[in-house]
Amino acid sequence: MRKISIVVPIKDERENLVRLHEAVREAMRVQPDWELVVVDDGSTDGSYDLLQTLAANDKRVKVVRLRRNFGQAAAMQAGIDAASGDVIATMDGDLQNDPSDFPMLLAKLDEGYDVVLGERAKRQDSMIIRKVPSRIANWLIRKVTGLPFRDFGCTLRVMRREVASSMRIYGEMHRFIPVLAQQLGAKMTQVPVKHHPRTAGVSKYSMGRAGRVFLDLLTVKFLTSYLTRPMHFLGMIGLWIIALGFASLAGTTAMKIGWQIDMTGNPLLMLSVLLTLVGIQLLSTGLIGEVLARTYFESQDKRPYTVRETCNLSEVRESGRKAA
Repeated sequence: MRKISIVVPIKDERENLVRLHEAVREAMRVQPDWELVVVDDGSTDGSYDLLQTLAANDKRVKVVRLRRNFGQAAAMQAGIDAASGDVIATMDGDLQNDPSDFPMLLAKLDEGYDVVLGERAKRQDSMIIRKVPSRIANWLIRKVTGLPFRDFGCTLRVMRREVASSMRIYGEMHRFIPVLAQQLGAKMTQVPVKHHPRTAGVSKYSMGRAGRVFLDLLTVKFLTSYLTRPMHFLGMIGLWIIALGFASLAGTTAMKIGWQIDMTGNPLLMLSVLLTLVGIQLLSTGLIGEVLARTYFESQDKRPYTVRETCNLSEVRESGRKAA
């Protein structure tokens, strides 16, 4: 019988905690073995005191209190690390996600998926502050990563333990869990889920997150596509820039020969020198990246792959886990 771990990162959600516990308990009535792992990410409103009371009255409630506010991604990683279930389910603590969707997500997981993502079908948020930036971010993530999902920001999801344990979530990368799962070769799908307006507490969302999300998207794209071959990324850009430098130099020379334009006073000459130097720097950075990539994998005995299953093998070397 599998165990379900529901991971909920919270910050200053005291007004929602009792209703959250009741909603999860009601949703999991048909699941005999489950736990609720709540991560207090530096709350200052007395949330931890209430969590202690809930944990004392219900042993299925596990509480992780962080020393300060590290952010939602770090709190989610802490919850996954503390969870003991075979399936990791996640949701927000503001009750905009509905725990009653978990049985449906778990049933979909049983169809052979590794990750089942929620999509907020009728999102109950402000159009200008939340919906429009989210739609732009989702569109950009789809274009950059090639994943077809419409909602990358929905925290309601379920994942098999082996997938969740292989991820490292930091920065704003909780939004990129589908991308990280894709890197691991997980089979994924997305299904519509309910979404409610916030009725208590204060939203932690701010427009300043948009810039961080964009920068993390660049990081994720590099890590998923070029971590093992940084020269292919930086080197190709460097070659194109060097080619532009030589084209600029050729133009300068042609202007000197054909129109007797002084080369030393021609800005194209300086441009050709600048482009060539930048291109050489990118090639050099690519070489350094190649060395660092090999150091990263070889010094820690990491593998640039993950294994789904094996036959007639007693061990899986890349992870150290026994084969099923």
